[in-house]
Amino acid sequence: MSRIHETVTRIEAIKEELVALGDMRPGSLSVQKRRWGGEYVQLSYTHRGKGHTEYVRSAHKAQIERQVEAYRRFRELTKEWVDLSIELCRLRSEETSGSADDELE
Repeated sequence: MSRIHETVTRIEAIKEELVALGDMRPGSLSVQKRRWGGEYVQLSYTHRGKGHTEYVRSAHKAQIERQVEAYRRFRELTKEWVDLSIELCRLRSEETSGSADDELE
């Protein structure tokens, strides 16, 4: 029973963290060099099967870095949530099948 409680508690914590993430966007930022000199920042990502590239103003670079990091964290948290949900279903199934086995004896 304690493992079920731990799993449910972690899932609830994940939900709270997801709500607090704020703005997010997929992709990665990179600094590109121009042939004639100078640099610029670009955001590259794939969304709905299509590749996208956006040029980023230097003034917005830090904000977009936070949004990209928020998206990475979103992906990590949702993967963990699914893993925990699978485990929770298994634990609950074992719990109920265990009590059904007891009734058969």
